Amino acid sequence: MPILDAVLLFLAGFLSGAVNAVAGGGTFITFGAMTLAGLPPIVANATSSVTQFPGYITSTLAYWHDIKHFWRGALLLSLISALGALSGALILLGLDNPLFRALVPWLLLAATALFAAGPWLKPAPKPGHEAAVGSLVGSLAQFATAVYGGFFGAGMGVMMLATLGLTQSGDYHRLNALKNMLAVVIAAVAILVFVSGGVIAWLQAIIMIPGGALGGYAGVWIARRVPQNAVRGFVIAVGLFLAFYYFDKG
Repeated sequence: MPILDAVLLFLAGFLSGAVNAVAGGGTFITFGAMTLAGLPPIVANATSSVTQFPGYITSTLAYWHDIKHFWRGALLLSLISALGALSGALILLGLDNPLFRALVPWLLLAATALFAAGPWLKPAPKPGHEAAVGSLVGSLAQFATAVYGGFFGAGMGVMMLATLGLTQSGDYHRLNALKNMLAVVIAAVAILVFVSGGVIAWLQAIIMIPGGALGGYAGVWIARRVPQNAVRGFVIAVGLFLAFYYFDKG
């Protein structure tokens, strides 16, 4: 691997970790860096899932106090999420790179729009001691979100928080904790499928993961000095750049 590509990937991992800590949207950066470094889009998408996975785990652990109160009830949604992620990941592996490349700009535009609308999609607080799970509408919405997460993933967190806010009870922090827990399930299942399909670029992932860890730590410093709207604007600009890059390549 050229040294410049390695530096690009490490910096992308760092930026991804930092923006995830401040505003979310790090998937745009990891996916974009790997495609610009020459990886096929399916490989870049699958490898990005690996680089984001440690952050999903640490976010879930940060909410462990809340999760302890409803984890038994969330098992049904976890199972539904696993089935949805399995479906989405298998659909991705069933495509060839040219077909997926044709879909990527549209997926990026949709994910960027979803991310931009994120502040308005945050659920309002709802009464209820615990987050209720298991309703038919909620289960179907979570399955659809998990299919998307297994297939592409960018903007999944915003989408899931919005659907949980519409279909579950509980305050924002409980819903966010549930979202983080389900994101771990979705990512884990998708990664297992991608590993079995041989579409993970492990060298690139190994370079990016330490950068993401350092970026997540630095995100605390950034959050105190850079307005969140500025970080969100940067992520939206990256998403739009990548979308038009793929439109031009197509």
